[in-house]
Amino acid sequence: MTHSPATHLALLLLLVAPIAQSGSINITRSVESVTVEHNGVDLKVMRNQDPTALVDPTWSMTGRNCPPFCVQPLTAAPGVATVGIHEVIQFMQNELTFDEGVIIDARTPDWNERGTIPGSVNIPYTHLNRAAGGDDDMMEEAFEQFGVTRNENGWNFSKAKKLVLWCNGWWCGQSPAAIRGLLSEGYPAEKLFYFRGGMQNWKIYGMTVAH
Repeated sequence: MTHSPATHLALLLLLVAPIAQSGSINITRSVESVTVEHNGVDLKVMRNQDPTALVDPTWSMTGRNCPPFCVQPLTAAPGVATVGIHEVIQFMQNELTFDEGVIIDARTPDWNERGTIPGSVNIPYTHLNRAAGGDDDMMEEAFEQFGVTRNENGWNFSKAKKLVLWCNGWWCGQSPAAIRGLLSEGYPAEKLFYFRGGMQNWKIYGMTVAH
């Protein structure tokens, strides 16, 4: 029996395609879940395993007023990398696990109380940006968590941790404001990462939300 080129290609793809576990909805091909510490409790981060699940209507809205809910640039600031869920999961597995990084929910507390990304610390952008109301005490309290200290010349960033900052999504300006505030204090741009998709992307992908 002979096969057409298209049939040969289809058979080859079947042979090389990975075999997925029945009923499993992984985060990536090789990662089913990750466990992070959230408020002193280990929490498993994974996707919703219900294949019929739909996104919460709150996060499917398309008619938010602009301003203030305006689409943000892909890059929050020069030198700051924009990341997606895949990179956030890797950050959880590496920098967060080994205390070399912090995931920051840069939203105001009222938003944080509705649910947050597991492993995140809620530090509102208003504490990290002087133009938004931040002051020395707020900065110093936050920077202590980031491994940043003061010296006679100002901030010492020699042991600064890597930071992933996020807010509500591509229409939210809270984490970009936090990033700009950190940069204005001298925080190294290469140690800052902008999760632009934020909570909306997290919800759409069916990821675990902490309360």
